[in-house]
Amino acid sequence: MLGGAALAAFAEAVGRGPVDPELARVEAVGLVRERSELTGWLPHGRITAGGSGRLLPGTDGWLAVSLPRLDDLDLLPAWLGIDEIDPADDRVPWDAVAARASTRPVAETAASAQELGLAVSVVADGERLHAGDEQLVARGTVDPARAHLRTEAGPKVGGRTVEGLTVVDLSSLWAGPTCARLLTGAGARVVKVESTTRPDGARRGNREFYERLHEGQRERSVAFETPEGRAELRGLLGEADVVIEGSRPRALDRLGIDPATVVAGRPGAVWISITAFGRTGPWRDRVGFGDDCAAAGGLVTWTADHSPEFVADAVADPLTGMVGAALVAAAVRDGGGVVLDVALREVARAAAMGAEPVLGSGPDRGRVGP
Repeated sequence: MLGGAALAAFAEAVGRGPVDPELARVEAVGLVRERSELTGWLPHGRITAGGSGRLLPGTDGWLAVSLPRLDDLDLLPAWLGIDEIDPADDRVPWDAVAARASTRPVAETAASAQELGLAVSVVADGERLHAGDEQLVARGTVDPARAHLRTEAGPKVGGRTVEGLTVVDLSSLWAGPTCARLLTGAGARVVKVESTTRPDGARRGNREFYERLHEGQRERSVAFETPEGRAELRGLLGEADVVIEGSRPRALDRLGIDPATVVAGRPGAVWISITAFGRTGPWRDRVGFGDDCAAAGGLVTWTADHSPEFVADAVADPLTGMVGAALVAAAVRDGGGVVLDVALREVARAAAMGAEPVLGSGPDRGRVGP
């Protein structure tokens, strides 16, 4: 299992020595199931655990559609021409969405949704799973043995583990916070930084789960939209040994922040970007959540009539968080000075194709391979 292998690699990189693979696998399964066990939510076939997503057929395949935000309803007329929406009803008219989607090619439907900022992707099936679409080709990740990108960006500092290092976590929801949670458990000092106007959406979910993810961390709110807030943010980043973020690249561009520049300014620093489809390539600004990104990577089950079903609650999120933590710990051990670019879709694809992270000290360090 990808998550178990990632946790074993993480433990070794932080100096805890070899870990029993079975124990690592059990721990990984626990992290994947944790939210479902707290909330009682489970995926129901083609419906996500939280109920805000569906797997829907098109004319030539399947779509993974996540519509968790109230603003998503406002975009349904522009996306599918659905205008029979009751303003007093905040529920997605799934029957209408399914009916319109069933008459269109899936790639066309997903592309038009993404242009509007909706989390809609084509489910990877058969040839789609193994072939390289334009995003994988542009990123050089057609081979699932390469599920992330690594860029040398600054001076290195050897002989360190994550214990005692300062981590600034700008991420939200589940994937990035899982990475930060594991680093906290390894002794890092984690500061969770949120926008004063757009705090972490996970705060609206299960409170116990949120507190588990962020236990032992400091919290700080920053007014990103003001010059003073942007200066405060740059100061925090300049003091960080590790930065975790999950913003689409254009959001960082608006703040005037370049990961490579931040890493270059602090010896041994590591920046990890955890996004739906990666920081580079033509899909760099596409939207995605744990359920639809898992399906986009082919991490679904298939019924006898060849219909896809979700395998777990937003499974790409915890898996990517575990892989991200292993990559960060290995990068710190090897001297840092790097920007790591990890995509939920690519981690899910690696898991679907049976890949495991291999974090050694040779030329393949940091690769994900079979």
